[in-house]
Amino acid sequence: MEMAVPSLSLLLLLVSLLFGAECISASPVQDAASVVHEVERNVNSSRRNMGYLSCGTGNPIDDCWRCDPNWEMNRQRLADCAIGFGKNAIGGKNGKIYVVTDAGNDDPVNPKPGTLRYAVIQTEPLWIIFARDMVITLKEELIMNSYKTLDGRGASVHIANGPCITIQYVSNIIIHGLNIHDCQQGGNAYVRDSPEHFGWRTISDGDGVSIFGGSHVWVDHCSLSNCHDGLIDAIHGSTAITISNNYLTHHDKVMLLGHSDSYMQDKNMQITIAFNHFGEGLIQRMPRCRLGYFHVVNNDYTHWEMYAIGGSANPTINSQGNRFLAPDDRFSKEVTKHEDAPESEWKNWNWRSEGDLMLNGAFFSPSGAGASSSYAKASSLGARPSTLVGSITVAAGALSCKKNSRC
Repeated sequence: MEMAVPSLSLLLLLVSLLFGAECISASPVQDAASVVHEVERNVNSSRRNMGYLSCGTGNPIDDCWRCDPNWEMNRQRLADCAIGFGKNAIGGKNGKIYVVTDAGNDDPVNPKPGTLRYAVIQTEPLWIIFARDMVITLKEELIMNSYKTLDGRGASVHIANGPCITIQYVSNIIIHGLNIHDCQQGGNAYVRDSPEHFGWRTISDGDGVSIFGGSHVWVDHCSLSNCHDGLIDAIHGSTAITISNNYLTHHDKVMLLGHSDSYMQDKNMQITIAFNHFGEGLIQRMPRCRLGYFHVVNNDYTHWEMYAIGGSANPTINSQGNRFLAPDDRFSKEVTKHEDAPESEWKNWNWRSEGDLMLNGAFFSPSGAGASSSYAKASSLGARPSTLVGSITVAAGALSCKKNSRC
């Protein structure tokens, strides 16, 4: 089998990676027709042909653990690799390994040992893995207890076609390597949330991952699509969250961060959105923010129909080192959308674009006076140059990991 020859642009990426450019440039990269053509031609093929960059990508999360051929024996090392506002989410670190063996038999009130639901409600820290490939269709929301890791590495695990994951008033959750899709509403039912307690649940939103009053949460390397409401929503005072390395596709309202314009507890929200690929079939909310502090860094935006990043109620949005490829629709070139406010109001919101790569006519409407104290609260890691986004995000989504080889 012939080895793919790296393009000139990829070689330049490697040179940049090896020899520096630690900081991003202070101004957006200008649109250029040749660059647009190159990105459109290579964005998908590069994702297929860059396997030789499986280590040393410049992605600090992946470079922390993926080069280890013995990753399966060192699974809990992953907990030391988080970055951003959710970097202290330890999940089930130092807990027992729990193996899910039963993909069916979901009983929301009396879950059976061996099922995913039985594992996530336990009070002790658990590192939860999966015995084989499986599709888990839940009858009601999967209500997690604190100090849990869902680690899908080594199997193809789908949570699909029913209610999905709820992280409500708990902390220290890691969700890694899952395919989460076609999530539906649940509710008007009893659901157990610990060995000692079950309660009545009203109708749920139908999110892929719903974070409600949760903290120290890390969602990494998941593939998410086509859910009833949001793919990942964080509301009701949730904070200390990192959403990284995910591949998000085929969805309307992708990510809501903040409950409502009047829910003041969300004013302290701090969320990092890093190294994700916002892919085909997406329309809006990547993310939509309220009140808090949001660091959007080194993501690849290849598809949106309405807008990419929006918000209301004076959130601070710090966009750094992202790649924005606008749709061909001339009325949808703007990355940003200032919601529910006249310009006389939103012009004071602190939104900035620093070192972002704007392609095919994409443009970001900055606002605010650039208060350093505000952006300090919306800064969680050092951004790499936007020219490296392709290599940093090439493996976004659930990985195909095999035992005794690099993941």
